Amino acid sequence: MKKKTQLLLTLLFVLTSITVLTADAQVQKYNLQQLLKDDRIVTVPSHQTKILEDNKKGAITTKGIVWIKGIDFKQGTIDIDLRGKNIFLQSFLGIAFHGTDTTTCDILYFRPFNFKHADTSRHKWSVAYMHIPDNDFSRLRKEHPGVYENKVTPVPEMDDWFHATIAIKGKQLTVYVNHSATPSLTVTMLSDRQDGLFGLYSDGLTNDFANLEIKYTQ
Repeated sequence: MKKKTQLLLTLLFVLTSITVLTADAQVQKYNLQQLLKDDRIVTVPSHQTKILEDNKKGAITTKGIVWIKGIDFKQGTIDIDLRGKNIFLQSFLGIAFHGTDTTTCDILYFRPFNFKHADTSRHKWSVAYMHIPDNDFSRLRKEHPGVYENKVTPVPEMDDWFHATIAIKGKQLTVYVNHSATPSLTVTMLSDRQDGLFGLYSDGLTNDFANLEIKYTQ
């Protein structure tokens, strides 16, 4: 019985994530649909978290901050596919990390409705960093205009899937969109925490996520 239990646990791990070891890092791929099925995503009914019936393999849709069980993220590179909605002020999505709970964490997120907005002055508010509760977007925009948010390069369609690469090393965070070599945003993070909970961030309407991969570095 003990051997059967160990075998089941091993199979469960293989189904939900794939780990690749390199000389200086650990790369882990997460199947978000399987994580949801296996109750490894912390969610409540108000999050409306469910498997996305879409041609995007492994995709889920959700809202709020949903933590992924078993991830204690310090630093590294996060790759993820995201899809928001072109509905003004109703679609915000990205990642939450270095969290203690849903009220205290760092957040990197996108506002797809600004990507190609007719008011071109809004383009500079397409991707943003904030640290809650002390430094939300309104305070950062007021006290440090143009520092913690920026336009995205290249510019995706507002209703399409796009890819984000988020590199976090020490207190520096750098964001790349659709595999561009040009960063869309580089900031010095404001939190003193260096590790903590990791999850998905979605505000307004539900938004879509797939193909999460984390390269953990020391």
